[in-house]
Amino acid sequence: MTAPPQTAPKTGQEWADAFAAASNDDPEIQAHGKYFTCTYLLDAGERSYAIEVESGRVTRVTVDPGPLDVPYQFAIRASAETWRNFGQPVPPPMYHGIWAATFQRDMKLDGDVLVLMQNLRCVTRQIELLRTVGSPV
Repeated sequence: MTAPPQTAPKTGQEWADAFAAASNDDPEIQAHGKYFTCTYLLDAGERSYAIEVESGRVTRVTVDPGPLDVPYQFAIRASAETWRNFGQPVPPPMYHGIWAATFQRDMKLDGDVLVLMQNLRCVTRQIELLRTVGSPV
């Protein structure tokens, strides 16, 4: 279940705060996230975010981290246009999930994909939350 979309935040930090709050308040992530502990990079080209998660709770989101600032296990990379489509209340075809966007659009998955697969349901749900918090760019 998703809430009505909010106005897209204006700054990277506003988006990061809204994303962390939405994730931490989401009953599905909290139900499935007991072992969801990792750091991943959400890369939107124009802006990137290192998302640190411990036991299903977002503990920190670093906006535009440098290459050595925050180590992460995997990265989800796509163009700003792709992320903007993900952030629509009803995404267009092939922008509804990371696998569709990887196979049909410009999304790429880098790094330790095993960690992504181990946490796939929670990461997928976090990406779905873009429909409520808006695009990261």
